Amino acid sequence: MAETSMRGTRLGALSYERDDHVAPAERRIVRYVCPAGHTSDVPYFVDADEIPREWTCRCGEVAISEEIAPPEPKAERHVRTHWDMLMERRTRADLEELLEERLALLRESREELPRSA
Repeated sequence: MAETSMRGTRLGALSYERDDHVAPAERRIVRYVCPAGHTSDVPYFVDADEIPREWTCRCGEVAISEEIAPPEPKAERHVRTHWDMLMERRTRADLEELLEERLALLRESREELPRSA
């Protein structure tokens, strides 16, 4: 057992790596200001894909950065109603003709019913 153990080192407590020739990544500082007047400077990587416009301030309010452009508003989809779908299939003249036919059928069926006194 004495041959397999490592003597003289503290495993996990000491790193043998050195910081020589290591350059930190370039950073971009983004300033966020909350409604209470607090400012937060948050570092991001220069080539970061998405940098949020909003940041939660230490006071709990939502801080906004003026440096980041607001997101483009999404195009609102027109909600198609039953009437819109009907008008895609038929013209107004066709609908009036169908209405007259149905009203005529209803009038005929009412005339055929015997009336009880």
